Amino acid sequence: MGGGGASAETANPKPSPLNPNWAQLQQKLKSRRPPKPSHSADPGARTLAPSVLGKRKERAEPSPEASPSAFLSPTSTDCSLTDALAMDCEMVGVSIEGSKSAVGRVTLVNSWGNVVYDEYVRPIERIVDFRTKISGIRPRNMRKAKEFWAVQKQVAELIKGRILVGHALHNDLKVLLLSHPKKDIRDTSEYEPLRRGGQKRALKHLAAEILGAKIQENEHCPIEDARAAMFIYNKYKKAWEKSMKKNFMFKEKLNKRKKKQMEAKKN
Repeated sequence: MGGGGASAETANPKPSPLNPNWAQLQQKLKSRRPPKPSHSADPGARTLAPSVLGKRKERAEPSPEASPSAFLSPTSTDCSLTDALAMDCEMVGVSIEGSKSAVGRVTLVNSWGNVVYDEYVRPIERIVDFRTKISGIRPRNMRKAKEFWAVQKQVAELIKGRILVGHALHNDLKVLLLSHPKKDIRDTSEYEPLRRGGQKRALKHLAAEILGAKIQENEHCPIEDARAAMFIYNKYKKAWEKSMKKNFMFKEKLNKRKKKQMEAKKN
């Protein structure tokens, strides 16, 4: 019987106690494990988990100024002539070295940003430099270009009696050999509230800041440039027109005063 009991103990041996070192290692590993998320905790706490992806999700969306849109779209399908038109010209180089600017393309858009006139122009002098990197004009565009005098006449008729909007308009009017009443010009490079420290600012920067739009990234597009100037004007229109009216009335008073003074001296 005693031999039978010994054989049973051999067949089913009792598990040996754990090695003290192994037990200590298991305790250390357990203490290092991160606690399991509790479903009873605040649901918002889950978004604070130390995850790189989670941090990306929490980042605020970029503002329009930081990531502008790539294109300015018309605000209406109305393509009629409005009381205000925005103009932009692209220049090419003429004269011996191509340093003299001449008009190569003219674009006019209405108050809604729709194109009412867009023509390539064949300058009076021979083109020496197409300035394609900026103007976007290529030799092939001149095949169907209109003569300068024809374009000048059409543009003059379109802007007559209307408010003319643009950026650095004196350059556009100069190459077109045209003039426009000062009281009817709305130049985004000259309007005081759009300046910074009294300095003129580029249309590209104004468009990014005010409209959240990217323009002039590579070749310039006169449609986008004219559209940008018009949309900026529209945003400031109420205050702009009020200041123009105030200035005009002030100048009228000064002129009347001068006339009275001149008449008084004669008498």
